[in-house]
Amino acid sequence: MKQKNLAVIVASAMALLVLPLLLQVAGNAWVRIADVALLYVLLSLGLNIVVGYAGLLDLGYVAFYALGAYMFGLLASPHLFETFPAIAALFPGGMHTPLWAVIPLAALLAAVFGVLLGAPTLKLRGDYLAIVTLGFGEIIRVFLNNLDNPVNITNGPKGLNEIDSIKFFGLDLGKTHSFLGLEFANVSMYYYLFLALVLVSILISYRLQKSRIGRAWMAIREDEIAAKAMGINTRNLKLLAFGMGATFGGVSGSMFAAFQGFISPESFSLMESVMIVAMVVLGGIGHLPGVVLGAVLLAALPEALRYVAGPLQALSGGRLDAAILRQLLIALAMISIMLMRPKGLWPTPEHGKSLNDAKGA
Repeated sequence: MKQKNLAVIVASAMALLVLPLLLQVAGNAWVRIADVALLYVLLSLGLNIVVGYAGLLDLGYVAFYALGAYMFGLLASPHLFETFPAIAALFPGGMHTPLWAVIPLAALLAAVFGVLLGAPTLKLRGDYLAIVTLGFGEIIRVFLNNLDNPVNITNGPKGLNEIDSIKFFGLDLGKTHSFLGLEFANVSMYYYLFLALVLVSILISYRLQKSRIGRAWMAIREDEIAAKAMGINTRNLKLLAFGMGATFGGVSGSMFAAFQGFISPESFSLMESVMIVAMVVLGGIGHLPGVVLGAVLLAALPEALRYVAGPLQALSGGRLDAAILRQLLIALAMISIMLMRPKGLWPTPEHGKSLNDAKGA
């Protein structure tokens, strides 16, 4: 059994390493879809800590994504230096924040705001918690949209452009490179960075799940009153869940800003939060393989359906709008999956086990 598992792991690793090279043959657009899917996997893993492990419904998770993106955008674009000449004087050659500083800064900033979000919501549950977190996400987006007056900090709805690409030990991931006679496009370089971050995040999530903290989160998820009666400090653990989950969103946001080179408040709408929640629920709440599967499917499906919606629009003589038709197909796919698999595509066998046992008794 161990040899079989080892063979599966080695085969999966080889497939993931070769995937961008194969996708490059069909075009860099397909590699870009894989990059975006990995970013959504990172976001879903963070939200899974809050929703899947601790059972706290968070509809404002995109706020941490936005905070990480704008943090990197301000540090790695000319906008901050144009607005504040004093900062430009301190860094005459530009700030050009390196990767080893970007990730901890984004994680720390998002964690602080995660705790700030969690503190007022400790006594809220269910629908009330969802409404408060939804409001938090919208507040962050509105602030980003309006912080261009009287002091232009975020450049408002025009967004930030000319954002630096990620540089790693002198290697610019925004450029094409050649290794061992193989050419790696910039989107392929980002693919390997995002893949490494996802693998580290999966390892952290797995270790958290098996730890005392993870088991305490799951106890809170199943029955908060019983968990408190058993001596679990639900207040601190809820704050820790919000903070830990937010760090993944902050790191993902900083990578998104570097990858796109441009960010604006429209990229962090409520619909993004809803889609991330849908990825976790669709894949299987609290189950790491299911969350990864749900994120990959929902991130790649809209892009893949572009190639289906176009021909369908042509068949209708142009009467059907391709964008609306694509959204309709996505919605139908999600409804079909949830009807056939109400617990998710790959649910965890332990989720809700105690409640089922209690009902059976």
